[in-house]
Amino acid sequence: MTTSVIPTGALTLTVADELLVLLADRALWLPARRAVIVADLHWGKAAAFRAAFVPVPTGTTGRDLTRLSKVLRETSAESLIVLGDLLHARAGRHTDTLGAIAEWRDQHRAVAITLVRGNHDAHAGDPPSSLGITCVDAPLPIGPFIGVHEPETDPAGYVLSGHLHPCVSVRGRGRQHARLPAFVFGPNVGVLPAFSSFTGTGMYEPVPHDRLFVIADGEVIAV
Repeated sequence: MTTSVIPTGALTLTVADELLVLLADRALWLPARRAVIVADLHWGKAAAFRAAFVPVPTGTTGRDLTRLSKVLRETSAESLIVLGDLLHARAGRHTDTLGAIAEWRDQHRAVAITLVRGNHDAHAGDPPSSLGITCVDAPLPIGPFIGVHEPETDPAGYVLSGHLHPCVSVRGRGRQHARLPAFVFGPNVGVLPAFSSFTGTGMYEPVPHDRLFVIADGEVIAV
């Protein structure tokens, strides 16, 4: 596919004079740079819970890997940038989990992957070197953008970050309530939703001039 094809449900936005594509799969696509940016993958989180004798479903990392493959396929990305928390915890480095990740990586060896270390990476450790993932400390220059994990302003450029797992709380009739993952773009800092499907959402308190985009029913919607 060409970079002019926008995946179904996506929304385009211009930030720092560059086109961004907000994907319903909780990822950010920079077509001009042939790059996809995600945050907070938390691979192995369920395995870490089970290691602590907490009964949780299996296969969550595998399903997230399948979704990430879909993003890479739809965008034809040449690089993947992870804004922190690739692995959830050292206890989550289970043989089965690492094996599934290695198998996924073998399918995408042509994609350069860079991890900007986050707070969970400090405890979980860098991923195995065999995965061919470049690990760096923040900040990471990405054209006019600065990649970090924890959001904070940087005079060198517009900041893209994760860590907060932003969401928007919506209420309907009959006391219906849902918390929807969201992208947040302020004047100087953007925050991506957690890519992980097994990670809680955090309540984000908007400040003046923030633009919020929720993900609902496979679509990114401005609110």
